[in-house]
Amino acid sequence: MMSAKGGERNGMVGEAAAAAPFGGTGNAPEAGAAAGEVAQPIALQEGVIPAVRLNGDYAVVAITKHGVELARRLQGTFSHADVYYMSKFARGDEAAKGIQLFEGSVRLLFPALFPAYKGIICIISLGAVVRMIAPLLEDKKKDPGIVVIDDKGEHVISVLSGHLGGANELTREVAAALGAKAVLTTASDVQKTIAVDLFGRRFGWTWESADKLTPVSASVVNEERVAVVQESGEPDWWLYDTPLPKTIRVYGDVRSALADEPQAALVVTHRLLEADEEAILANGVLYRPKVIALGIGCNRGTAAEEIEAVICETLEELRFSIRSVKAVCTIDLKKDEEGLLAVCAKYGWPLECYTPGELNEMPMEEPSDTVFKFTGAYGVSEPAAKRYTGAERLALTKKKSGNVTISVGLLAFGK
Repeated sequence: MMSAKGGERNGMVGEAAAAAPFGGTGNAPEAGAAAGEVAQPIALQEGVIPAVRLNGDYAVVAITKHGVELARRLQGTFSHADVYYMSKFARGDEAAKGIQLFEGSVRLLFPALFPAYKGIICIISLGAVVRMIAPLLEDKKKDPGIVVIDDKGEHVISVLSGHLGGANELTREVAAALGAKAVLTTASDVQKTIAVDLFGRRFGWTWESADKLTPVSASVVNEERVAVVQESGEPDWWLYDTPLPKTIRVYGDVRSALADEPQAALVVTHRLLEADEEAILANGVLYRPKVIALGIGCNRGTAAEEIEAVICETLEELRFSIRSVKAVCTIDLKKDEEGLLAVCAKYGWPLECYTPGELNEMPMEEPSDTVFKFTGAYGVSEPAAKRYTGAERLALTKKKSGNVTISVGLLAFGK
């Protein structure tokens, strides 16, 4: 699961946190406290963001007797959820179960929960939740997913950040746990079509910019002619058991799509578009699939700045996007190479290391006796990229630049 949006994971957040160390005079109960210990309620006050204890990614909030029953049930199913309810419904086991009690208006609890959790499950009336969260709303890319459950646990409603915030997925999970009906109102889910803001996210695809997400989404749900241009990446992105809508057509390249003059487009490619292809993005979203593997060899002690410069220069020469890099591959002798590790850390790339024997198993166009003398492998960058991608031929077999040798391969997926 993702970490908390704000505050400190497995710690306290809120204005009172610094002044009230947990387990001392603070008013947030400690998860896993000894049996029989009484949880001290959080005293909610106007103008004060309360200190709360973060143990999970989600918060469950209840304010009624029946809501408390549902919240306690959910705690048994969602081990990654923190439960909050009013102190007047305390059972005596809250400290041991890590349940946090509060007294005062629940409205005053939300300023602490809203920035801290990935999602908030509210067993509170929908209208009340809307009024409480309204002053806290910021942006759909930042706001947590908000889910509302009715007091009988019959309906689970996705209220806010259904896609990017994960509320729709959370709604389905909660409904399944309670045997309730999931209520989703986002058009793409109701119509069983492409959710533009989630397209390819499960594969790690990222979009270049978000400015066209809304108009392209409108084109999809309004059944306008939409082109899906896929030049690379995983092909199994269609999630439903129904056929692709007739208004959506798949193309293998940008120019073919442009020839049909679609009203909107979703473009999936690792390439940098050429000037005449940019027109596809007039009402289009550009997605970057993770398909590029960089094979890297370097002299011991090569600076991170030099390695990064060679990578950026090489990708620009190939007209490839750095956002489509999936991994850096090398020999296991380089697993502790500081410059290489620093570059990988900066971009969030995994470093895949292979033994000399594993590298020598790969066919090489440019084997080197000199490299074998020092490493035991007849090559590093070329066979590493080939081993990771499974490709017989690379986009770039090998290029030597200063202290760095680089090869570039592409992951291919069966259609």
